[in-house]
This record gives sequence, structure tokens and C-alpha cells, in this order.
Amino acid sequence: MFEDSYNTIKSPSQGIYREKGSKFIALAYPVKSESEIKEILAGLKKEYFDARHHCYAYRLGWDYSVYRINDDGEPSGTAGRPIYGQLLSNELTNVLIVVIRYFGGIKLGVSGLINAYKTATQDAIKNALISTNTVQDIMDINFGYELMSKVMTILKSDGVQIMNTEYFDENVNIRFRINKTNTVNLFDQINSLENAKLIFIETI
Repeated sequence: MFEDSYNTIKSPSQGIYREKGSKFIALAYPVKSESEIKEILAGLKKEYFDARHHCYAYRLGWDYSVYRINDDGEPSGTAGRPIYGQLLSNELTNVLIVVIRYFGGIKLGVSGLINAYKTATQDAIKNALISTNTVQDIMDINFGYELMSKVMTILKSDGVQIMNTEYFDENVNIRFRINKTNTVNLFDQINSLENAKLIFIETI
């Protein structure tokens, strides 16, 4: 079994924490791919070029299958892991959190660093608008035009959201999204029709 929903954030948010002269700016972003994350990180490196550290953590996918942590020069386990820990605690995915540190001249020690990165991250998450998304499959169904009525009846009964319809001579192709929990039932119904084929595109 899988979770049929996941939590993410709707828009970027910011948090801040200060300790002994050091300033920790936490920036949270909704993201969907590692390429998008690379672009954000590159932009932040330029914008905050004078900061000592750009530490981050992210988690991607409705199944939480992709994640990474980065201490960016801080002692191992003192930055990226506490940031990531807050993603876990708040059950968030498709989120990147970068904490930018301006060093204040006084070392905070291991426990002080962990607390600083954790607290800054907590502030960014507190300031974010959390949304709960249902896990959905995007699929194509290709069928003969004579099956249009039957196919549409099946799609409507399963609460499908039709995204696009294309007509090719005697065939029709419909792209749609459906809650993943309903996919098996839909497959069984479509499979009973001759000259109808389901094609899985992606899960979102």
C-alpha cells in the first residue's frame, strides 16, 4: 500500500535565526525536479555570494524516493541533516530548503550549529503555506471512435480529469489524470473493451 496524498508548500517562504553574530537565512521552495533545484541553488550562490555557507536539503516525489543533504563546509551532520530532519518531521516532499549563513566571528559548536539550522528551517516552514496533494496518475487512452460513449462513461464514473483529446481518423486519444487509488479499477474496466489501450505517462 502507498500513501494516497502528500504534503508540500504552495510558494516560497523565508525564515531567519540569529546567534552570537551569525545570521541564518532559511529559504524554502516548492520544487519538482533536481534540474529545477540546481537552477535555484546557482541563483542563490550569486545572490548571496558573500555568505560563508549555503547548506541545504531536499526531498522529491510522492513516494519520497529522492533526497539529498549538503553541509557546504559546516561540520558533518550539523547543517544539512537538521534541515532534512524538519522535512521529515513535517512530512514534506517536493521541497528544497536552503539555509544561508553569514558567520558572526564566534563559533557555535556542534550543538549550536544543529540548533541554528534546525530553528531557521522551522521558521521557514512555519511561514509557508502547506498544501495536501492527492497522488495521481497521468495516462493516455487510445481507442476506436466507436467506443467513445463507453469510454467516456467509464472515465466519468472514476472521477477522471480530462487534460486533452485528440482525434486521428478512426481513433481517439485522451490524456487524463486520475487518483492513483482508482487506477486499478479503471484498468480493469478499460481492459474489458476491445480496441482500447491504456498508456501510463507518470505519477504526480
